[in-house]
Amino acid sequence: MRKYQQLAEEIVKTVGGSENVLDLTHCMTRLRFQLRDDSLPNDEVLKQMDGIVSVMRSGGQYQVVIGNHVSEVYSEVTQLTKGGEKPTAPITDKEIKKKKPFDAFIDVVSNLFQPILGILCAAGMLKGFNILFNAMGLYTADSGAYMIINAMGDALFMFLPVFLGYTSANKFKVQPFTGILIGLAMCYPAIQLNTLAATKEPLYTLFSGTILSSPVYLDVFGIPLIGMNYTSTVLPVIIVVYFASKVQRVLDKIIPSVIKFFIVPMLTVFISLTLGFLLIGPLANYGSELIAQGIFAVRDASPLVAGFLLASLWQILMVFGLHWGIIPVYINNITSLGFDNVLTMAFATTFSQMAITLAVIVKTKDKNLKALGIPAAVSALFGITEPIVYGITLPRKKLFIMSCIVSGIAGGFYGFYNFREFTFGGLGIFEFMTMFDPENPGIRNLMIGIIGVVFAMVASFVLTLFLFKDDKSQPSSGKTINVSSTPESKPELKSEKKHTMHSPMNGEVVPIKEVQDEAFSQELLGRGIAIKPVTGELFAPFDGKVVTLFPTKHAFGLVSDEGMEVLIHIGFNTVRLKGKYFETFVQEGDVVKQGQKLAEFNIAEIEREGYSVETPMIVTNTDSYLEIIETKGKQVNAGDVLLTGLI
Repeated sequence: MRKYQQLAEEIVKTVGGSENVLDLTHCMTRLRFQLRDDSLPNDEVLKQMDGIVSVMRSGGQYQVVIGNHVSEVYSEVTQLTKGGEKPTAPITDKEIKKKKPFDAFIDVVSNLFQPILGILCAAGMLKGFNILFNAMGLYTADSGAYMIINAMGDALFMFLPVFLGYTSANKFKVQPFTGILIGLAMCYPAIQLNTLAATKEPLYTLFSGTILSSPVYLDVFGIPLIGMNYTSTVLPVIIVVYFASKVQRVLDKIIPSVIKFFIVPMLTVFISLTLGFLLIGPLANYGSELIAQGIFAVRDASPLVAGFLLASLWQILMVFGLHWGIIPVYINNITSLGFDNVLTMAFATTFSQMAITLAVIVKTKDKNLKALGIPAAVSALFGITEPIVYGITLPRKKLFIMSCIVSGIAGGFYGFYNFREFTFGGLGIFEFMTMFDPENPGIRNLMIGIIGVVFAMVASFVLTLFLFKDDKSQPSSGKTINVSSTPESKPELKSEKKHTMHSPMNGEVVPIKEVQDEAFSQELLGRGIAIKPVTGELFAPFDGKVVTLFPTKHAFGLVSDEGMEVLIHIGFNTVRLKGKYFETFVQEGDVVKQGQKLAEFNIAEIEREGYSVETPMIVTNTDSYLEIIETKGKQVNAGDVLLTGLI
């Protein structure tokens, strides 16, 4: 089960089921539901669920406060609610154009493959075990056992366009069965290049003598039908379904309702597949071939350097979600070449992360960190490293950088020795099943994989023992808490170290407990303070990094170089303005200096729309500090000390 799937199922069930959800959006910390019947949700049940901070009703919305993982939970909830009477609006050209082309591509690929990753791994593991058992002599390749297990594993990959036709239809808001039919048609045996080559003589050949040489066996009203094998492909069906979404949208507007039920699907399939077979499919395959050739050209120039670069950057790509762009190349290599030696160069990164976590568990005295590390290490054993990356190594930059370097060295080793995988398989330890070459029995390739993993684990474990230090000292460290004799005063905490946040704006200080939003006033997301700004400018409160910038420009997630994590939320419910009256001067991932301008916003226009500009600033990693001390001033200017975290 996907990480947040169960939580999403419980949320949908408790708000009244998918049929009660009219619309769903999310902001930096919460899911925002519009419900048919807002009396159906059970507030108390939701508040008691692990993973939910609180619930509230505001501005006609039912809001479920999640915290930092809201986007992941949102993805799962949308999978469950999109079948309601009023599905979410389709992706528009305007929305796609808001993203950079590469970002849009990554978003599409992530969404299309995520629903089938589990069954993709399962099918690959079946194929891997089948090859292993054959290599061990348990049965032969022509035995009934081998053939039926191979059918179980091969079916998904042979008919991959059917699966992607369905997920693409969901992504682009095409009727799901239309997407399935497009996938099935692209796998139809009679139009596959292999079938045509075996039954017909080519009429002529296009691009003869080049890597794009294409025999033509049929024409459609004089237009050449370029022979292609679409089974096991990725890009052609995705692009055809995307085009079908445009066709369907136009037809929905012009076809009379009385015949729309069957005419729209028929014309959508006919128009999109005709253009797909004649133009889109061949162009997509040409593009895939050129990309693959480009990658192989770089790899052939220096496999060692290519391996080091890919493996050392792999975890960084994963953090920003960019690793999905390489998956189609991996799939294309396996399906067209019978092996992959590109993505495999990053194989040892998982085990490097796991070894770091094991060393942290051994060395730390922090019970909470141990409690996090143990299940995270188990997850990494099976290839799931997100809990480690986001919870252990990335917050401790030295460990993350060290893992990248160690993984890069292992990747260079893999590249130099042409380490390969021959089939799709599971992750982590199950991936070893994919390393047996069906045409050249033996364990040489497997041993290369094992050597790289052993090096990555040993090096990462030993280096972590030297580099890692507990983030915060234990009570025995000598820190004392002195309570003054004045009952009303706060305890004076003497600390070895403190982290400082400066005011990011000019304005009036408002105690966080007095703001109008319960998620902030009850300190459910962490300790903090609020400011009612007098000028519409937001500046960086410390030297650090922008880790999150919400698309509507009203909320920022920042991390200081010292490790203080801060959420700045300009106004309340200003997410509804969809970026109107806001202008930002930074992007996610930017490194910023204290006092650098982050954003401007028009206070008068925002308030004229009926929204407060009162701005909460929350230290989301409050638990990392002994105490958070707020300024005692009533007015602050940008640059004044606002919060101090004592460690």
